[in-house]
Amino acid sequence: MSTEYRNFLALPYEELEELNLKAKADRINRVAADKVREERLKYLTDEKRIKAVTVLFSDLEGRLHLLDYDKKFLLGSYENLTFDGSSIRGFTAQKESDLRLGIDWSAFYWVPADVFGNGKVLVFGIVIDKDGTPYSGDLRGVLKRYADKLHKEKNYTLNAATEIEGFLFAGRDAEQKYHETGKFEYVNTGGYYHVLPLDPLRQFIDTAAEVQRAMGFQNEKDHPEVAPSQFEINFGYSEVVAAADQIQLYKLLCRQIANNYSYTACFLPKPVVGVNGSGMHTNVSVSQGKTNLFWDEKGEEQLSKFGWEFLDRILSHALDLCLVFNSSVNAYRRLDPHFEAPNQIRASATDRGAMIRVPIGNHRSMRTEVRAVAPDANPYLSLYCIFKTGIDGQIATVDNLREGGRFLPDNIYTAIEDFKESTWIPEILGADVQGRYADLKLAAANRSPRELGTIVKGSEVQFHHSVYNQALWNLF
Repeated sequence: MSTEYRNFLALPYEELEELNLKAKADRINRVAADKVREERLKYLTDEKRIKAVTVLFSDLEGRLHLLDYDKKFLLGSYENLTFDGSSIRGFTAQKESDLRLGIDWSAFYWVPADVFGNGKVLVFGIVIDKDGTPYSGDLRGVLKRYADKLHKEKNYTLNAATEIEGFLFAGRDAEQKYHETGKFEYVNTGGYYHVLPLDPLRQFIDTAAEVQRAMGFQNEKDHPEVAPSQFEINFGYSEVVAAADQIQLYKLLCRQIANNYSYTACFLPKPVVGVNGSGMHTNVSVSQGKTNLFWDEKGEEQLSKFGWEFLDRILSHALDLCLVFNSSVNAYRRLDPHFEAPNQIRASATDRGAMIRVPIGNHRSMRTEVRAVAPDANPYLSLYCIFKTGIDGQIATVDNLREGGRFLPDNIYTAIEDFKESTWIPEILGADVQGRYADLKLAAANRSPRELGTIVKGSEVQFHHSVYNQALWNLF
């Protein structure tokens, strides 16, 4: 259907970047919520070319959900938006299904029309229980409240940046169609850093980078990764909630751009046997005012005592957190030491098999890198657990905590048991969320084969599974 006569908003990329960077600066500077809300409402009222506002929220497992609200309806009803929580996995039961959806006006994005559609803007939502209290299963809200509390009480800013790897496969919906094709088809076999300028993988990376730039991601570098048809598109540090939002937007825009090219952007941790899997290396630091609390020029590896204790707490709770970082059956195929897998519960400045690495840094960039996080993990849950544990957790009284000798589980069932038996997880998430999350992961694991080459039987169809599609039930 022609859109020639429709006057919908479609801004140039340069103008989009300017608008998004201004909104990002307001967010960093913690401009008062009331002021931001009034500015956004006035903009939506005055800008006649906007037809709809897309409100985004994530479920307990990290799946991103999108609701389009007519702009005029939203302007009159933004304080009373409701939705059926029983339709969202991990949220409410059917008998108590009503949930409310608030708007985080600081998390507002202008988006390229050629990727997201004309006449739309995006904003992240806040899930609210029917009694008006924050909903415990909304981990974005949990993370935001924790970050705000630390900023108010200690002037801490939690910083994060992720290196998210993925694969680009030929054909649309390649994951869902695997049981028909029996394989994933590469679009490039060049390998690490190596690709022709107009190769399909390079064109995809360039397009995704342009969209990220327009959305205020502040790109750093991008390149093909080690495995064939694998990519990584890096962007700069952000305050932790904005960083988690960008992870969700990154995967969303990559999938849509790939679909536009008739490809599939895949974020399964280990879709192909015999080559490197995909990780979401998570770089974190804490600043107080303008001071990076992880930096000490005279410290070991120039990491401060605060930074080492933060790291030690995560190592101490590694088994508690493994299911959070590696939430699918497929993720445990990635934890293979033959492919630089970060499965050793240790810290190192050089060894990429260590769960936590201490990269080279300076007074601005010093950080720790949690390498054991898979790209299909819930980013809000993962970042909350990293910071909550790193700041408030206990340090184990064991010898050689940082030197290793312990390993993360090699299967999801062990990880589920560690998670369920943990005394730390109910302390930071609550027993209800702990139980619901564990139940979801156990149900997903039981729908997948326990051994390679086995058959999973359904009521009408049976799928022959292999390592390639262990987590197709867990896609989001």
